[in-house]
Amino acid sequence: MDSHATILFARFFFVLFLVVFCSLCVCSEVGGVVEELAATMPPKAAKSKEPVAERPILGRFSSHLKIGIVGLPNVGKSTLFNTLTKLSIPAMNYPFCTIEPNEARVFVPDERFDWLCQVYKPKSEVSAFLEVNDIAGLVRGAHAGQGLGNNFLSHIRAVDGIFHVLRAFEDPEVTHVEDTVDPIRDLEIITQELRLKDIEFMDRKIEDLEKVLKRSNDKQTKLELECCQKVLAWLKDEKDVRLGDWKTADIEILNTFQLLTAKPVVYLVNMTEKDYQRKKNKWLPKIHAWVQEHGGETIIPFSGVLEQKLVDMPEDEAAVYCKENQTISALPKIIKTGFTAINLIYFFTAGPDEVKCWQIRKQSKAPQAAGTIHTDFERGFICAEVMKVEDLKELGSEAAVKAAGKYKQEGKNYVVQDGDIILFKFNVTSSGKNDSRIIWWV
Repeated sequence: MDSHATILFARFFFVLFLVVFCSLCVCSEVGGVVEELAATMPPKAAKSKEPVAERPILGRFSSHLKIGIVGLPNVGKSTLFNTLTKLSIPAMNYPFCTIEPNEARVFVPDERFDWLCQVYKPKSEVSAFLEVNDIAGLVRGAHAGQGLGNNFLSHIRAVDGIFHVLRAFEDPEVTHVEDTVDPIRDLEIITQELRLKDIEFMDRKIEDLEKVLKRSNDKQTKLELECCQKVLAWLKDEKDVRLGDWKTADIEILNTFQLLTAKPVVYLVNMTEKDYQRKKNKWLPKIHAWVQEHGGETIIPFSGVLEQKLVDMPEDEAAVYCKENQTISALPKIIKTGFTAINLIYFFTAGPDEVKCWQIRKQSKAPQAAGTIHTDFERGFICAEVMKVEDLKELGSEAAVKAAGKYKQEGKNYVVQDGDIILFKFNVTSSGKNDSRIIWWV
């Protein structure tokens, strides 16, 4: 390389060095300025998170749900039903006195509803209700048809939740189908019978699905078969379906089966009036321990004798009796707990014409809730204007609720909450006409 070329090459690298050096300096300076600016600027607002969708619930998606009274014969099921409904049905001292399930509707006590009625003084008052079925007693071997078991198990399949009545009282006048009083043994008998029936159902279902897959390679059928196999293994491990941690897709499949052990359970412990009043019974700790090991669901002690006595008295005499004996009826708690257990809630419509509770399933959205009033309300849903009973009670009037910014306008994705007071707006277009009507419903 000659001297001239060498000089040019050196100059090129010198210029390149200067460019890179200056660039680094400028970047450093700019970076510092950016950091200073960033330090003086408010932090970026966090991106609003979409509300997390609740997991689907096991059971039918309907506002017409019911609960069944289940247990061994002569544990107090029909006595409880009589006091709940004040209906005269057989409650005699021999097994299988109840052959067909007796059905009744029981009003759900609610202070919020009573308060709204006092405020609006409506012409019509319609409270929420719990539909209760009295189902004849199961016995050991019911899943195989013992004691008319198949009929009674089909009655349980038709309800959406279970009041499981346990006998925790001694009475030589009332025979026990197992000869001795032992509620833990009774718990095991009933839960095993329901589980065995579910196993029988799942065995048949898997057999049917396997036959279908031999003829086709349907993806959905494969998923259903996998779900059924998981459920069957769970049941054979002596665990109830409702206690499993199922995926959303599994729950959607399970809800088509109406399995007996998928239904929510409330345990009702029937004891003597004396034990109930003093809040002590030798079986209660054992029952509590068993339930804690098997899902930890609600236990409600009650006395069938006391409830029958109170329901047969005039209301004022019953109040005096409870005061003198420092006791209360367990029925309101039983009704409310049963209503909640089967995933029912209700919203209110309130005005001078009517105060009404509209029953819907938990997780229902505003258009579905509107549809319980009329199908047009769901079809033409625009929005729901919502306020809480608690806010109305605290602030005193609808105008005050609006002034406080607690009167909300909600759209089609709003999940209705228990106790909402709702005014729906909807639009219905008459077929063949160009005009439409906006109808308000109060």
